[in-house]
Amino acid sequence: MTEAVRRPQHLTTGIATIVASVLAMSIADTIIKSSSAHFTLWQVYVLRSLLVIPTLIAMMRLRRSPIDLRAVLKPWVILRSLLLAFMYVALYAAIPVLSLPVIAASAYTGPLFIALLSALLIGEPVGGRRWLAIAIGFGGVLLVIRPAAADFSPLALIPVGSALLYALAAIITRSKCAAEAPPVLGLALNLGLLILGGAMSALLASWQPSLPDGAAYPFLLGPWGTTGLREWGILAVLAVLMLGISIGLAKAYQSAPPSIIATFDYSYLLFAGLWSYLVFAEAPNLPTMAGMALIALAGWLVVGRPSPTVRQVATTKALP
Repeated sequence: MTEAVRRPQHLTTGIATIVASVLAMSIADTIIKSSSAHFTLWQVYVLRSLLVIPTLIAMMRLRRSPIDLRAVLKPWVILRSLLLAFMYVALYAAIPVLSLPVIAASAYTGPLFIALLSALLIGEPVGGRRWLAIAIGFGGVLLVIRPAAADFSPLALIPVGSALLYALAAIITRSKCAAEAPPVLGLALNLGLLILGGAMSALLASWQPSLPDGAAYPFLLGPWGTTGLREWGILAVLAVLMLGISIGLAKAYQSAPPSIIATFDYSYLLFAGLWSYLVFAEAPNLPTMAGMALIALAGWLVVGRPSPTVRQVATTKALP
């Protein structure tokens, strides 16, 4: 029997799901980058969530065995949603004060956090092979983005904080929310984004930031933009993508050990490079290509010859 045949179905499902999810994330980020002049972050949170939430509720209630909507109120589900919501905020908050290469380098420390926390908090073995894969993948990230040493500052802790929040959410998904239906986790996340977006929109409306601040950071501090047919079309596409992302991230981290799934999070950079070339005419150079090759090697190291601990789901410990 070949290695691929012996590989557990849950591992294959988890890898395929995370790759599809980060593909959707890269498309959504490209759309937002191309149209951010028309929206604020909080406007996207509110309007997109208003489109996604009814769909998720319908998915939960129209099943052969309907899911109780009160499942979104479970403490661990709420905590996971809060971690992910503030992860996005931390990532976007870094944009005005840091260069994009530094943000990307800092944010993609997430898989390292996930591997470390998997071992410390839920007792999942990581092993030298997977640590090597994660290190190689991170090296590939650095080759792709090539941050200059002079660009780093203490402010780089903002996206590092975002990566830590993402890692904690991934661990909670695996250890505390593994039995929850993915639409439940998706609904809880979008409810959290709706509440956060509404609260920040109300705060900004009452606070009314000064014109220089609003002009310097329009995506975070600017007023809501007008929403015509074109804008609603963009929001509808973002809603469809968010629907897939919300369910896909939950399903991926429920399906296999977080340290394995985290390695394939790096595939986001491959898709981002593709869209940069196709949409923004930014062709990858030699270091970028080398970085992509390292990322692909990291993925092969994780699943090329899985160890016995990978081929079976380890019994997880409860978080303290």
